[in-house]
Amino acid sequence: MKPKATRTYAGIERPAFTPDMITELRPDEVFVFGSNLAGMHGGGAARAAFQHFGAVMGCGVGLRGQSYAIPTMQGGVETIAPYVDQFIAFAKEHPELFFYVTRIGCGIAGFKDREMAPLFKQAASLENVVLPESFHRVIE
Repeated sequence: MKPKATRTYAGIERPAFTPDMITELRPDEVFVFGSNLAGMHGGGAARAAFQHFGAVMGCGVGLRGQSYAIPTMQGGVETIAPYVDQFIAFAKEHPELFFYVTRIGCGIAGFKDREMAPLFKQAASLENVVLPESFHRVIE
């Protein structure tokens, strides 16, 4: 069963899935993107995070500005999982923030939704996290 198109969090109506294109955020919203450990945000969602949402060159993990970096370029899915778990713990600890998870690892890193989505299964149940619709299709 497909979730409804929107949800309400902190009294604000928000999308049920991460939009394909995010160009602006409310003050309590965070753009979650795939990065590399060196924090060289040169392309894809990482570049958008750097240009628009406060990602910092040289910082490839965690929260900076309104962006949260999860490294995806250092090996296989098993090397990404601990960083996703760290993000999920962070989201649980910060209910004052609302997180838009992009199709992490499915661009420049070259992974498929079916490989990455299961890492975010726990995040799918968090009220303050939205995932791409393609991740939901895999998780369900």
